[in-house]
Amino acid sequence: MDRYNVSCYHEKPMGFFYNNSNITSDDWDQTQLILVQCAGSICCCFILVANAMIIAAVVTNRRFHYPFYYLLANLAASDFLAGIAYVYLMFNTGKISRDLTVQGYFFRQGLLDTSLSASLTNLFVIALERYISIMNWKVHSNLTKRRVTLLIALVWSISIFMGAVPSLGWNCICSLDLCSKLAPIFSRSYLIFWSVSNLVLFLIMVAVYVRIYIYVMKKTVVLKAHTSGSINRKRTPVKLIKTVMTVL
Repeated sequence: MDRYNVSCYHEKPMGFFYNNSNITSDDWDQTQLILVQCAGSICCCFILVANAMIIAAVVTNRRFHYPFYYLLANLAASDFLAGIAYVYLMFNTGKISRDLTVQGYFFRQGLLDTSLSASLTNLFVIALERYISIMNWKVHSNLTKRRVTLLIALVWSISIFMGAVPSLGWNCICSLDLCSKLAPIFSRSYLIFWSVSNLVLFLIMVAVYVRIYIYVMKKTVVLKAHTSGSINRKRTPVKLIKTVMTVL
């Protein structure tokens, strides 16, 4: 029997897994690493400040105390986490990657996967909220604060689970022949699952927004044909498109 099928390597440093996957692209010189860290830090600072401003605006301004804006603030929170995750990645990459423990690598990648999953899942939930609102020809949905809170909790539960799955057992530490060349302790099957599930979610979200756009355009044409309608009703399509464009 192959020894890889009966042995686990939890105590090995990440260098062992990088060598197993024949990964050499992490051998950056010090100058390259410093340039990446400086440029990346500037970008991440912008991401952190911009999303912190969005969260603060929603929390402090009563005009934004609607389900749509709560979900938008949650999207900003997930992007804020993504900024932190990339800062952590930049200062724990290159040759440092090979010195990481298995647990340290799981934490680094889990932080990234959680934040990216949260961003996409938030966008998907916002798309559904916009769809429900616009199909009812309303700028704001009738979701209660309790339901929005449950939605936000569900988003983070799913995202944290997606980020934690490899550390919970879906990895190749005990089966080195199944390891990916992209992430040396992640199984190829997990990376395929993660990529495909996110791609499917993204495509559904795009389809929802296309449906929203077509619906609003048709309604707008109908309203223009009836010039006797109220001014507020004529302005509704513009308001609906504005909220959708905000998300996009």
